[in-house]
Amino acid sequence: MSPALDLSKLSHAEKDALILSLSARLEEALKLIAALQARIDELTRPPKTPDNSSLPPSKGEKPNRPDKTKRPGPRKGSLGRDGGGRALTANPDQVVFAKPSRCRSCQAVFTDADHRLDGRYDKIELPQPRPVVTRVERYAARCACCGATTLAPVPEGLEPGTPFSVNIVAMAMYLRFVHAVSYKRLSRLMLEVFGLAISQGALDAAFRRCKPRLDADVAAILARLRRARVVYSDETGVRIGGRGHWNWVFQNADVVIHVVRPSRGANVVAEVLGDHRPTLWVSDLYAAQQGHAEAWQICLAHQLRDCQYAIDAGDTVFAPRMKTLLLRAVVLARRHRDLAASTRREYRRRLDHALDAVMALIPTARHGKRLRRRYGKVRSHLFTFLEHPEIAADNNSSERELRPTATYRKVTGGFRSEWGADLFAAIRSIVGTAQRRGVDAYQAIKATLHGGTALEPG
Repeated sequence: MSPALDLSKLSHAEKDALILSLSARLEEALKLIAALQARIDELTRPPKTPDNSSLPPSKGEKPNRPDKTKRPGPRKGSLGRDGGGRALTANPDQVVFAKPSRCRSCQAVFTDADHRLDGRYDKIELPQPRPVVTRVERYAARCACCGATTLAPVPEGLEPGTPFSVNIVAMAMYLRFVHAVSYKRLSRLMLEVFGLAISQGALDAAFRRCKPRLDADVAAILARLRRARVVYSDETGVRIGGRGHWNWVFQNADVVIHVVRPSRGANVVAEVLGDHRPTLWVSDLYAAQQGHAEAWQICLAHQLRDCQYAIDAGDTVFAPRMKTLLLRAVVLARRHRDLAASTRREYRRRLDHALDAVMALIPTARHGKRLRRRYGKVRSHLFTFLEHPEIAADNNSSERELRPTATYRKVTGGFRSEWGADLFAAIRSIVGTAQRRGVDAYQAIKATLHGGTALEPG
């Protein structure tokens, strides 16, 4: 150790130099302490799991299945059984009656009165798919009087141009954008399963030809969204040409709109909604999702996970109480649409009173302090669903709409062009909107390509 300095023997200039030297050393020590503390926090930070973060369930650790000590026995016949099973087809294409003619023991002949039904079941087979080719021979005739040439008209759908029908393009789009089948595998599937030779270039050209029909339907869906009272919104990352972009979704019980943009900013919301300002908005706490409606409901599912993370990180004061309060709200959200307005107001009053008690707590853990600051700013948006029963207390519907995007990203790695991303967004918009009317994805795509719209009921 250095011997203690006798400050009385130092001049003013020497004292100033010493102070500056010690100040510089103190600043370096504080930086080192901050870096070491950050490293300690990183090493002691609880792991992110699907239960305490937005990590998808596929990323979580999966427990082993328990051993099955007893294997299920064979199923009973379809007649008179109490268990489940596949329901018989209402209108089978053909029925086979298998009746014994003679006794296998004494060979006595059976009459119709001797027979009783012992079992009934279906056997299902797929027909061998093969393309139906229509040859068109179109004639022209020259008038002997005036010399004009008249070309024969052809039926709709048999015009010259591409040999592939709209139904073929609809099937290809369905496989490509709903099931994430690559162009190469799609071309091979068409040949091996359907017996149709179609190249990757022909598929791409067919998609480009039909995209204007999809865009027209998406424009109609967007116009409906711009009149909506309620909007749920979320976003997830996508890749286009190796660069990061964002797939935004705006949806409610009536329509779905997907857009892919390079920005995650609030300008995307302004672009999609135009001058429209909804009454209610449901989203997470991301800043770009805020301030777009008269009232805002924060997704409580996200808040429950954040509280669980704070608990895992060591907060025993604020996060546990807050999580309990949020769980009470989630339980109410399961039946709030069936409650009278006066009952909902009373529940809101009780929740606000309980929230006052939770906010009075003084957490000491870092993550507990962080949550307390958060809810001090947004507490008025936690229980909006009790004032407006038409909305949910979570944004799970938007996350479900974005799940196919995440699957597509994992399978394909992303898009090669913005055109392909826009086509994907258009199809997801049409499929999501049609699903709300009970129309499946393939039928929705086919109907749109034939001039229909996803806004029509199925």
